[in-house]
Amino acid sequence: MAQPHLRRYAVLSIVAAVFTIGLKGTAYLLTGSVGLLSDALESFVNLAAAAVALLALSVAARPADEDHAYGHSKAEYLSSGFEGALILLASVAIAYAAIQRILRPRPLEALGVGLGISLVATAVNFGVARILFRAGRRSDSITLEADAHHLMTDVWTSIGVLAGVGLVHVTGWPLLDPIVAIVVAANIVRIGIDLLRRSTLGLLDTALPGAERDAIQHVLTSFEAQGAQFHALRTRQAGARRFISFHVLVPGGWTVQRGHDLLETIEDQIRAAVPNSTVFTHLEPIEDPVSFVDTHLERGSPP
Repeated sequence: MAQPHLRRYAVLSIVAAVFTIGLKGTAYLLTGSVGLLSDALESFVNLAAAAVALLALSVAARPADEDHAYGHSKAEYLSSGFEGALILLASVAIAYAAIQRILRPRPLEALGVGLGISLVATAVNFGVARILFRAGRRSDSITLEADAHHLMTDVWTSIGVLAGVGLVHVTGWPLLDPIVAIVVAANIVRIGIDLLRRSTLGLLDTALPGAERDAIQHVLTSFEAQGAQFHALRTRQAGARRFISFHVLVPGGWTVQRGHDLLETIEDQIRAAVPNSTVFTHLEPIEDPVSFVDTHLERGSPP
């Protein structure tokens, strides 16, 4: 289950988006820069994404229930996937506006004031992005990380746009403005695709990262000296929660209590090695051939 307190970070992101939309929109109206317009458009995407993030975190924070026994954490992947799609949509809008400006060039005005206003908006986004990054990594929330990545994309977009507008001011060549906007659009396509990829992998129950699987295997190996063997290890992640399952094979002469005590010890050590984990174990007699026909997702299926 996602932590309910994470929703306040989504609210912070919404407030920042509204504030920067006002600043960047004003900068565009003062200067007529299509680069600054592209920057303002991306802030509208930030606002939509932050609103979806708030909804996703609210859903993910709900406790498990009869219809959702594993919780609601996967709602975060829907949010980050939606944000990735919005980033791609913003890149198309930016590129279209830039091409129109190349076809119909116009001089820029009040560049000094416009640049100053945009710098303030960029500083706001940078500060909020750093806060979201720390909260996302601390709580293992892909929603907050996606929002932070999006805001940092906006920061780099703004820096590129400001550089382009500054060059127009210095060189007097207005075509630099839409050219920079097109470069910005190409860059944020990469960010959007990466978010979509990560969201898709989460929804497809991709296994835990290699380092975490190695930590699990290290725990299991440490118990082999006690006569236990292990197979059918499966892992997946839903938001911040990890799900780990495997079979434990022990001598058939063991008592139920001894087997139970071993499973409890193994599960405790795995939860310590891989935090936020739910561990499922299945005890089997090592001498019984039937214990080796259920190692795959479909019982008795070939590797």
